[in-house]
Amino acid sequence: MGDHMVEIPSSKRASNIEYAIRDVVVPATQLEAQGHSIIKLNIGDPIAYPGLPTPSHMVEAFSTALSEGRNGYSPSYGLPELRSAIAHDESQKGWNAQPEDVYVCHGVTEALQIVFQATLEEGHQVLAPGPHYPPYMAYPQMYGAETIEYELQPNDGWSLNFDDIESKMNDNVRLFVLINPNNPTGSVADSMDITRLLSILSNWPNCILIADEIYDGLDFSGRQVSAASLSKSVPVLTMNGVSKVYYAPGWRIGYMAIHDPISSLMAVRDGLERILRSRLCASTPAQLGYLAGLEQDRSWMKHYSDTVKERRDVCLSRISTIEGLEVQNPEGAFYMFVKLTDKKWADDDKSFVLQLLHEQHVLVVHGSGFSSEKGKGHFRLVFLPDVDTLNIAFDRIDSFLQKHRIA
Repeated sequence: MGDHMVEIPSSKRASNIEYAIRDVVVPATQLEAQGHSIIKLNIGDPIAYPGLPTPSHMVEAFSTALSEGRNGYSPSYGLPELRSAIAHDESQKGWNAQPEDVYVCHGVTEALQIVFQATLEEGHQVLAPGPHYPPYMAYPQMYGAETIEYELQPNDGWSLNFDDIESKMNDNVRLFVLINPNNPTGSVADSMDITRLLSILSNWPNCILIADEIYDGLDFSGRQVSAASLSKSVPVLTMNGVSKVYYAPGWRIGYMAIHDPISSLMAVRDGLERILRSRLCASTPAQLGYLAGLEQDRSWMKHYSDTVKERRDVCLSRISTIEGLEVQNPEGAFYMFVKLTDKKWADDDKSFVLQLLHEQHVLVVHGSGFSSEKGKGHFRLVFLPDVDTLNIAFDRIDSFLQKHRIA
């Protein structure tokens, strides 16, 4: 054996993971180390930008919890008072949520990991929208499952393609993912869409609907609706939390809420609870901060939402005047999925992102990072920065496109 160095391999599970939203940060950080200032339009962190701080009463509740010694473990399923407040909030959306249906997690991402652990085996499938939030592709493969993409229609507001969904449903599909409003496209599925989807899923009794509604409070269409409120037979796991609508992503508090209209999830619920107990609990003081957001005044939300909408409209206006860019109007969340129409970039969106970063110091995310097939030829931008910053970013993008079109 001697002293030969042996490189210990990582697992295939780990080496197959990509997270485009943060992967592009690596070269950006290198540029920053060289003294460059980067305009970051890559990550959906609302408090990274001016004018959208975490509400003060929530921060105060978190701080008070710390100073009063609420720093110990809490119940594995979440603080009882928070579970009750979440259940009440979900009930306001039109379904009979009870506190015992709510499980508090370290953000929606942990909730998803727990759901995948509790439901997926070798050979199972997850149907997720293409394009989609990257963990829906990355995590199921850890449990021997496969993520299959159904189409969001790029020329029809990224709406659900029901024919494509029906063609891909089978007995192995254990989870169907609806992100509403969608990340990265900002599209919104309304009550007619969800009713039609539920009608399809009702033919497949082994399938659970994951309703990722983390952006539901940022609905500019007025058409977003809780999927659980419309389901009479299909089991629904609603995902939501404090990160996006309550502007506290670093607290890492989310939840899943179980809607089980025909009592088909008793075994799944037992599995979820076993996993939840094994990982102890979510942050106790952060839960108390979220509780303050749910129980206290929410009038501040309209101003925040109006601010985000104003910034969206600035982006739409600028894109409409820039040759080489097209976009479907996002009706929710705070993302745009912008189409690159110059052939050079339409065929290689990742090169567009990396060259734009190095030449113009503007950071966006390549669309193929959200779906190698259905996201290619696009990039995602976050429209949360102030208007002046957005205008500077679009000036640079326009200049970049013109330069490379001439070249």
